[in-house]
Amino acid sequence: MENTALRTVLIVEDDPAIGRVLQLELEHEGYRVELATDGLAGLEKALKEPDLVVLDLMLPRMDGFEVCKRIRAKSRVPIIMLTARDAVSERVAGLDLGADDYLTKPFSTEELLARVRARLREQEPHSSVIEYRDVVMDRDRHEVARAGKPVALTAKEYALLEYLLLHRNKVHTRDELFNGVWGSDFLGDSNLIDVYIRYLRGKIDDGHEDKLITTVRGVGYTIKD
Repeated sequence: MENTALRTVLIVEDDPAIGRVLQLELEHEGYRVELATDGLAGLEKALKEPDLVVLDLMLPRMDGFEVCKRIRAKSRVPIIMLTARDAVSERVAGLDLGADDYLTKPFSTEELLARVRARLREQEPHSSVIEYRDVVMDRDRHEVARAGKPVALTAKEYALLEYLLLHRNKVHTRDELFNGVWGSDFLGDSNLIDVYIRYLRGKIDDGHEDKLITTVRGVGYTIKD
């Protein structure tokens, strides 16, 4: 699993079918999930400091705008707003009230999961150096070395290696790596992952008996401890 230990996501959604699907998907990713089906209950749970809030806009008892406003008066917890509306003015209003991100229904669960991961990564303490086996990645200098020798990587090769190092021991599908490295807004072919894995292996693994990147046949790629 991705490094999601003890991460709690609160879903505030009045549609039980949507709430249940999101709960199952997030739990599958390794998160703890809490549910609230109205604005007041969501606000109460949000003020108990989960790690992230997925907040629907149209809610009974208190709408998502007011919930967001009241959360922001007391907390900096990341908030991703969900709505069936697509008016630009409403997206702007939500962001102005302090929401960190915004998704319009219908949306793919893969896109939501990618945005959850991105928002939670922003909350993680930033370490400038990642050391793993004989690999050293200096994130401030944007440099990589293996066994003390510099490894020249392109920007995307570097980002792919960084993602795999930060999320070790989880087998990532091609779509997960595509969303995590290229981002959900990029329109392209997720088969690019195979190409970039080959490029990366040619630079980071060739000449080393201890191979860094492992292929899990039929699933994807991982770096294992």
